[in-house]
Amino acid sequence: MYTPAKGLSFFKTAVAVASMVLLLLLIVPTQAHAQASATSKKTRFLFMLDCSGSMWGEINKGGRQKIIVAKSILTRLLDSLKDFPNVELALRVYGTANRNKQDCKDSHLEVGFYDNNADDIKDKVARLQPSGTTPIAYSLTQAAEDFPGSPGKNIIILLTDGIEECKGDPCAVSQALQSRGVILKPFIIGLGMNTDYSKYFSCVGKYFNAANENDLQNILSTVITQALNNTTVQVNLNDINGKPTETNVNMTFYDAKSKNIIYNYYHTLNEVGKPDTIRVDPLIRYNIEVHTTPPVYKYGVDIKSAQHNIVNIDAPQGELELGVTGNDYYNLKCVVKKGGAQEIIHVQDFNTTHKYIVGTYDLDILTLPRIQINKVIIEQGKSSKIEVPQAGKLEISYSRDIIGSIYIMRNNRQEWVIDINGAGSVRKELFTLQPGNYKIVYRPKDSHNTIETKQDDFKIQSGAFTNLTTE
Repeated sequence: MYTPAKGLSFFKTAVAVASMVLLLLLIVPTQAHAQASATSKKTRFLFMLDCSGSMWGEINKGGRQKIIVAKSILTRLLDSLKDFPNVELALRVYGTANRNKQDCKDSHLEVGFYDNNADDIKDKVARLQPSGTTPIAYSLTQAAEDFPGSPGKNIIILLTDGIEECKGDPCAVSQALQSRGVILKPFIIGLGMNTDYSKYFSCVGKYFNAANENDLQNILSTVITQALNNTTVQVNLNDINGKPTETNVNMTFYDAKSKNIIYNYYHTLNEVGKPDTIRVDPLIRYNIEVHTTPPVYKYGVDIKSAQHNIVNIDAPQGELELGVTGNDYYNLKCVVKKGGAQEIIHVQDFNTTHKYIVGTYDLDILTLPRIQINKVIIEQGKSSKIEVPQAGKLEISYSRDIIGSIYIMRNNRQEWVIDINGAGSVRKELFTLQPGNYKIVYRPKDSHNTIETKQDDFKIQSGAFTNLTTE
């Protein structure tokens, strides 16, 4: 009796082929992985083969049985992979038990990850006899334990002709394993499916379907060809005019699923002024963070294998130059926020220039008193300069222990600047203040009479020295 699951078995074989092909692609060393080669990270392929009863069906009318096609393709793929450096292989099989028992835990690691095991996998594959059901979700869960704990790229290739038959949720399991960084997105190859299951498997991994054995052969040939080519990426950091002129900033590539950092590249322009080409793993979907101020992001970036990919990210920038007259300040800083926002995006030193994404910013300059400048406009390719006036010096001599504060007078109001500390061994204090009219208010520390409060007015001038003595 023909069932959707049986039709899927045909589809599974197709998926397997495509998966294998793509896996080959990953095995070919790339310049991007030269970064990781220093630590000799492994690329691990776990082949998950459907041996449910429906795999005895023909791949198409008059064609060979799906299990025979799958075995043939898998054997050829193993021959191609076994001599690649830093590649490890393993085999998990489900569906070998009696179908009448509906064993939903019928999944076994037949050959684990160890050196030179391709022939062992081929021998095991040759002796497989399909007969059981299709516990895909359970098999994926078990597969998480099949991979070694050491760093590497863990890839599952699922060859199947059916969908889940044990009420599991392959989508949820796959998503969880990817989010935890256990595996990369699985490859699923289906053989000659009469029903389009691409939507069903899209949440599980990357799905391929082949209508017949020739399709499978073509898919395999395509993947092998791709494996011999490089996958390159050009990141265009575009200015306000959409031109890729921005550069000299670090870019972090994250795995969009696991959130793990995959690459760091410091962006540059090549000798002809174009964004330099880099090489990345095409099997990963990326989130890219460009470490401008503030950072800009590009989410869900898919890379097409064996092609030159161009990723456009808007990152228009201008400069903020901070200067101060004289040498009265040591390590003066400015707190920078986006216009109207509360989040601090940068603390910039004075007498420096820093790039910011084009926009409006609010500045909080940590002088005494603080200087606040709002709505500073940063324009593309231009420098906005902010200069602080030269400060003056105030020295206060204390004849007795006091408590008090310094205020600046603005619009007939006194605004707090700083507390003074005339107590104990502290008999003199030196302050660096911005020019302006000030007031000091204090009283003896040991006094219990508020009426003993005293105040003095004074003026600070740029580059001048002012002395005060408290009573």
